[in-house]
Amino acid sequence: LAAYAAKKSKKPQIIAKSSLILDVKPWDDETDLKVMETEIRKIETDGLLWGASKFVPVAFGIQKLSISCVVEDDKVSIDWLTEEIEKLEDYVQSVDVAAFNKI
Repeated sequence: LAAYAAKKSKKPQIIAKSSLILDVKPWDDETDLKVMETEIRKIETDGLLWGASKFVPVAFGIQKLSISCVVEDDKVSIDWLTEEIEKLEDYVQSVDVAAFNKI
């Protein structure tokens, strides 16, 4: 039993990660999406890695920011991340999780 425990402790720990795509909606068509994206990317914490982003047309000239990120499940809460983004209330109206995949 002790040998099994020693062998198991030598194995590298698997770090659970998730890949997310967040849809960030601005207040209106006059919101500067590039500034909004820059402010969102300033949110940094251990276990969070921002990825690619794109602007997607919604309606009536309004676009939303679709941004991807990878988070370590033990270090970053999805609720915390969306709340941090929503704190940018000058730019952000709402945040939706468009895709959530374990990797």
